Order: sequence, then C-alpha cells, then structure tokens
Amino acid sequence: MTSTTTTIGDPVHPASRPEGHQFINGRRSEGRGPEAKRIDPATGEAAEVIRLASAADVDAAVAAAKAAFPAWSRATPAERGDALLKLAAVLERRAGELAAVESAQTGKSLRLATEFDVPGTIDNTVFFAGAARNLQGLGAGEYGAGGTSMVRREPIGVIGSIAPWNYPLQMAAWKILPAIAAGNTIVLKPSELTPGTALIFAEAAAEAGIPDGVINIVTGTGPDAGERLVRHPDVAMTSFTGSTAVGRKIMAMAAETAKRVHLELGGKAPFVVFDDADVEAAAHGAVAAAIINGGQDCTAATRAYIQRPLFEAFTARVAELMDAVVVGDPADPDTDLGSLITHAHRDKVAGFVERARAAGASVLAGGTAPGGDLAAGAYYRPTLVAGAAQDSELVQQEIFGPVLAALPFETDDEAIALANDTPFGLAASAWTRDLDRSLRASAEIQAGCVWVNDHIPIVSELPHGGYKASGFGKDMSQYSLDEYTNVKHVMLGRDRAAHKDWQDTVFRDRTPGTK
Repeated sequence: MTSTTTTIGDPVHPASRPEGHQFINGRRSEGRGPEAKRIDPATGEAAEVIRLASAADVDAAVAAAKAAFPAWSRATPAERGDALLKLAAVLERRAGELAAVESAQTGKSLRLATEFDVPGTIDNTVFFAGAARNLQGLGAGEYGAGGTSMVRREPIGVIGSIAPWNYPLQMAAWKILPAIAAGNTIVLKPSELTPGTALIFAEAAAEAGIPDGVINIVTGTGPDAGERLVRHPDVAMTSFTGSTAVGRKIMAMAAETAKRVHLELGGKAPFVVFDDADVEAAAHGAVAAAIINGGQDCTAATRAYIQRPLFEAFTARVAELMDAVVVGDPADPDTDLGSLITHAHRDKVAGFVERARAAGASVLAGGTAPGGDLAAGAYYRPTLVAGAAQDSELVQQEIFGPVLAALPFETDDEAIALANDTPFGLAASAWTRDLDRSLRASAEIQAGCVWVNDHIPIVSELPHGGYKASGFGKDMSQYSLDEYTNVKHVMLGRDRAAHKDWQDTVFRDRTPGTK
C-alpha cells in the first residue's frame, strides 16, 4: 500500500531500528500500515519514523497467539515459572538499555526510569514466576452427596491488551506477566508514542526461551490496531489501561463478541490532610505524589483537602518545595522533572490552569512552561492552585500533569464527602496521627487503594485497581491471576447407582420392574 507520513506525538531519541516496531511470532518486523514520525518531547526534534501496524498485522499476531496457546496452556506451572525467572535475569542484564529507552521515549527523568520503572518491572517478573506455581482454588471435597468436587483454574485463551504511554514498560509487564503466568498467550498494543520498551521486553522473553507466539506486540493507533484487536473474534479477553472515556468505548466493542473485559481507567486521587497531621511529611508527600512522572499517573495526588487550621502552613510549604524542583533534561542526573509526553498534552495541562486562574483561583507555584534552554521541549513547572471550586473542571477532571489543587475543609465528615465527590475511585491518601481517623478514611473513601501517611508506593504482592469510573479488575498480586483464568467446577460422581435420589424431584422411574 502507499504510505503517508504523519506526526503521531512526541517520544524517543534512539534511531529507528531496522527490524521494525512489531513483534509477531517471535521476531521483529515492519508494520503494514502508514508511516508515522515521532517527535522527542524533551527537544521538539524529530526522533524516528516508524511503520505502524495494520489490521493485517493484528490478524497475524492473533493467529500466532492462537497457534501458541495449546502448548503454552499445557505447560506446567513450574515450566512457566522457570521461564519467567529466566526473563527476569535477561531484563536485569538489559536494565540500562530499558531505562535509557524508557526515559527517551517518554521524557521522564532517567533517574525515575532507572530507580522506579525498571526495577519495579523486574520485581513484577520475579513475583509472577512464583505466582504461576500458586494458582488457588477450593480444596477437593464432598460438598454435595454422592460426589467429590474440585475447582480448576484454566487459562482463557488469547488476551488482547492495550497499554498507555505514561509507564510503557511497567504497563506492558502488568498486562503480559499475569496473562502468560496463568497459561494464556497475548497480543499487546502499546501506545504508538512509546513502543520501545515493550518491544525490548518481548525480545527479552524470546531470549529467555518463552515460545514464539506467546507474546506479540503490535504498534499501531487505536482506531486501526486497537479496535481490530478488541473486536477480533479469536481474542477471548480485552485488558485496557487508559482514560475512562475510551474505556467505555472498549466495553461496548468487547460486548459485540461477549469477551471478558479488564479495565484500569482514569483517576483523580484525593490527598486528605487532617489537622493533627505532620505538615512537613504531608507537604513532602504531596509534592512527590503530584509530580511523579510529570503527574502523568492515574494515582497521582491531584486534589489536596486540608483541614482549615493547617491550610496556610501546608500550602506555603508545598509551594516552597515545588519552586525548588529541578525541571530539566531527562538525561541529567540532577533533573527531578523531565518533559511531558507531547507538546499538545503540555498545552492541554496549561489550559486547565489558565482557565482556573481566569475563574479566580490563585496559582501559588508554577503555572508556566519554562523558557530558555527548555523552551523547545514539552515542559511544565510543578503547579499548586488554591481557590478553585469543588465543582470546577480543575477539581473534577483528570488533568494528567504536575498540577495539585488545594481546598480547605472544616469537619471530618466534610473531608470524606469531598474525597468521594468525583466519578473516579482509583487511589487516595489520608494524613493523620489518629488511629480512628485513619481507619475511618481507609474504610469510607471509595478507592481501590488508600494510603495512610504516604501516597504512591506500590508493591508486586498487593493489587492495583479502581472503583467507580476508574474501572474494575486488578493488576499485580495474586488477585490479578484471577482476572486471567476461567474457574471450572469439576464433580466426580461416587454413587454408582443408576438412579440418584435427587432425580425424583425431576421425574420418577415408572418403567416395569423398578420400585
């Protein structure tokens, strides 16, 4: 087909790899869709041209996954676990490369990629190597008269997953690892903005001995590759991480073939500071939680509710800390905050702040894009806004940037009500020295994760997932394996009589010679 070249966004420094940006049936290849030019978000310069996936590429990837499923699903848990341990070792060896590509394609600081994204992914891989050998179910027993029952957990089939651009490596791992640990095969569509580390992950899996076709990567747009993957009749389950608006569309498309859906959607995390909190700890926690990954994190702190006696001290300290954050070249080890993902996204974030300012809110820190040497990049300063209304877009909508809104509250009841007053429910935190307050907040705030006196840390052993418009289903942890398995009840009849007593409720044998 004749290709056209379009600009799709803003990532990455490395030169285009000649083997292509698809990984299908164990090898890299070029896509058969249009060409797309990618822009480095930190410099505004052209980074590479890639050939995107077409519907035919998605079909080929699904066919490869379908062909690999019978053998992989029959592999023993120990065999799958051993393969994942080998994968962890390969990822460890390629850690420097993974961090460099992750930073370059997203604009995040190399320090964050090196100390958070890559080690977190390796730890997830080691965890699922063990989890593969620990699929749980009810013990076999006689739950009804005349038979012994057991529960089997079986893989679903081909999983079609769509991952976002904010944490390309970790999101690829969160999708791939539980799926293949449970015996499924997978086709993953990373964002066309950030496919680099997902492709390296798939290459590492092949190097570790995971069979061809078990992991496939298609780099394409949502309308072309994404929709084809969701609607494909041979895909048994769709897993999607992204915005709530797109998640609703995914559900509708998946319903056409009645496939299972797993969704991790948007967030608007409240950060509740009670009047007995340690202000210094809360302020440090708020800055770190608001600007991590440029604020491009569904669990980032976005709404700080501060009990009135602490409001001025808290906002003053947060503003001071934000003003001291080093915004700069992602590759510089002194950089705290790199660029956002694209210039268009930077402008979207800035628009939220400008509209809030125009409506009468006060910008206490940041609120601008830096100039000078950084003017060509998609940078935005850490921003603190006070005085926005609870029903304003700044407080209600996901901004996905380093912007924190600060609002006061009077009573504990009001704090809980405000924390729950958005459609979202992915994450939240409460800051208090009081045990009763911490227990109440953790019970009554409607979110899949509630931290107390901290915000952001995650571990492989514990689940991640939301309430309300933030989706359903869990990533990480043993709970995520539940998402990727079918539960089957098997009953072995032990009563060899031709006639069972329960059958009398349905019919009575009146044939001659029976009693």
